[in-house]
Amino acid sequence: MSNYVITSESVCAGHPDKICDQISDAVVDAVLAQDPNGRTAIECLAGENRLIIAGEIGSSAKIDFKKIARAQIRRLGYTDPAFHFTDKSPIEVYVHQQSPEIAVGVKKKGAGDQGMMFGFACSETVEFMPLPIALAHALTRRIDEVREKKILPYLRPDGKSQVTVEYNEGKPVGVTYVVVAVPHKESVKVDKVKNDLYKNVVQVVLSRYGFKIPIKNLIVNGTGVWHHGGPASDCGLTGRKIVVDTYGGYAKVGGGAFSGKDPTKVDRSGAYAARFIAKNIVAHKMAEEVEVGLAYFIGAKKPIMQSVNTFGTAKVSEKKINDYAHKLLDTSVEGILKGLDLRRPIYLQTAAYGHFGRDEFPWEKIVEK
Repeated sequence: MSNYVITSESVCAGHPDKICDQISDAVVDAVLAQDPNGRTAIECLAGENRLIIAGEIGSSAKIDFKKIARAQIRRLGYTDPAFHFTDKSPIEVYVHQQSPEIAVGVKKKGAGDQGMMFGFACSETVEFMPLPIALAHALTRRIDEVREKKILPYLRPDGKSQVTVEYNEGKPVGVTYVVVAVPHKESVKVDKVKNDLYKNVVQVVLSRYGFKIPIKNLIVNGTGVWHHGGPASDCGLTGRKIVVDTYGGYAKVGGGAFSGKDPTKVDRSGAYAARFIAKNIVAHKMAEEVEVGLAYFIGAKKPIMQSVNTFGTAKVSEKKINDYAHKLLDTSVEGILKGLDLRRPIYLQTAAYGHFGRDEFPWEKIVEK
């Protein structure tokens, strides 16, 4: 097809699922800060006036789960009792030691889980990410910014964005629709919310990428009313936003989520490694679009699959690309952990606005060829 459209979405940091992701990753960071070899698999469930933390840890680190959770909930703006979910809500903790049957493989420097992972990169944005998801993340980040800086002080934590991009011959040529959902105070009419978001969020973000839309193509709070967000309105779970966390549906995703998992879990580290390889291939102009695939079994020290697909966009031979991929990073579990320096507390900041396309992460580094 010469003309087509692609839509991607993102969610604000205060979205119920993202609350859970951030608490789970705050626990990961707390463990790794005390014990770089610590292992975690932490899940959270957030509902009305309740948070449940469950999972397992393989570490002697001393973790105050409730204190960590309350700090994140407070940081995200859930302090008003009217939200029916706050940093004072009851918290239940059900965390036990990691299964010895899993630990035995990890101790031998093998994978802490099985599965397949995919990394993707393309040349259509400076982030080497697909334009729809890059825009969607930029919008949610900006929504949170205008709320936190009180540019639009009537907004409440929670929110979503959705962007539809038109393509011609494989290249993005325009943005057709932007959808924004964000709860706000009852005293503010939705027309004002729409005008304010158009001026302070949508125009600001789209202009950075060289696009614009008329205000009639902005949809805000589709039903016309949204005052009450957060876990009291929509239950949250760790790991439920895997497409938001990766490539917005533009490219393949693997079988597992990221948050709450230490880097021995290849669902996480393998996906980071695959993105690192794909991004560097594109950044060095060896191809316009690249997907890297990896697969492991539990206890595996090395991948049982490593593939590179350039979708016909390669600028050099496939052999040269594959040779470069293997030289760039040792994709054994230990090779990834050491090569990307993953045994450290860097994961909380990944848990909102996507795990890819932001230069602060080691898997986003472009190395000299």
